[in-house]
Amino acid sequence: MGRKILVTGSADGLGRMAAESLLAAGHDLVVHARNEERATVLRPLQARGAGLVVADLSDRDQVRRLAAEVADLGPLDAVVHNAGVWSGPAVMPVNVVAPYLLTALTPLPRRLVYLSSEMHQGGRPTTSGTDWQGQRPGSYEDSKLFVTALTAALARLHPEVVVNAVDPGWVPTKMGGAGASDDLAQGHETQAWLASSDDAEALTSGGYWYHRQRRTPHRAVHDVAFQDELLAALARETGVELPTAAG
Repeated sequence: MGRKILVTGSADGLGRMAAESLLAAGHDLVVHARNEERATVLRPLQARGAGLVVADLSDRDQVRRLAAEVADLGPLDAVVHNAGVWSGPAVMPVNVVAPYLLTALTPLPRRLVYLSSEMHQGGRPTTSGTDWQGQRPGSYEDSKLFVTALTAALARLHPEVVVNAVDPGWVPTKMGGAGASDDLAQGHETQAWLASSDDAEALTSGGYWYHRQRRTPHRAVHDVAFQDELLAALARETGVELPTAAG
């Protein structure tokens, strides 16, 4: 049975590959691009039935507008939070604040998938001094530790939702670079599988995955005190708290 799935950052790279795969499998797909110019490359997917949303995830006003548009789409079965940036001032706004806001401001789907990275292992397990607004270049390692901890916090607080994080590997996309050594073909498969499969493993929550195998994340990811620190910092920064679990 086809599922209704949103994939952020689906104009190119792993997001585009996941979107192509899910659409080919018969799912009701919603793709996302940063702006109208980038959205033009998604016309072939639209022609095959995909919906389209457009928003710059580094701009909180646009993220809020996107959240309202997504809510108007009706219930989603899954969201794949794929969009991300490697360096520069947009690292924290795009990699952490945007997925947090979209999660907090839209009805929770049955499944949530967040893109992490093996580099989260080098992140600092503290929110102290974090520049959430992107006034200066952010740490990619910290951003991926934060989003992986956010995943674990959501899995703990919302047992009614299947929530997982994925390390897609170091793959030769525009972000990864031509010298990346991992398998590009496998780079998108785990997130697409977690968003759509009825396999028992894909329906387990709270995992950190690499090529369909669970791995052990940074020890801070499952530290409830750190999770709570992160959620409190994001709530203070955005003025939006995560919804509480359904009764």
